[in-house]
Amino acid sequence: MLEIEWDILSFPEMTTFFKKKRGLDRLWAAMFFSSMGLKRAISHETAFRQEAVLIFLLTIALCFLPLSLIWKCILIFPTFSILIVELINSAIESVVDLASPEYHDLAKYAKDFGSAAVFINILVAVLLWTVALSTLV
Repeated sequence: MLEIEWDILSFPEMTTFFKKKRGLDRLWAAMFFSSMGLKRAISHETAFRQEAVLIFLLTIALCFLPLSLIWKCILIFPTFSILIVELINSAIESVVDLASPEYHDLAKYAKDFGSAAVFINILVAVLLWTVALSTLV
């Protein structure tokens, strides 16, 4: 039902459509739009796909590693936050591309800052995984 409406509604109409929803209808609409964002990220963002596969494999490995429950909980957040920060970075890049189709230093800075956020998140995750795995040796 919502997928058909997605195809025929323009952006302003979609916004109005979403704002008219209340309660569980609004939750379902939000879940629909979120799933559209994930679908777009999976189909168009190579870095997101690569990170998603790696995180899937790390999560499976985490289930079988003889780490304490506390370590497993500590590792889950920075690992999955890589995907969250990557989505935010992709959103920043999309808006910058829309607002500034031609080269501009500020557009470059915005994209570089988003990329740096992903990089820092990955460094923190790698650091925590290294510390956790070193407790097994």
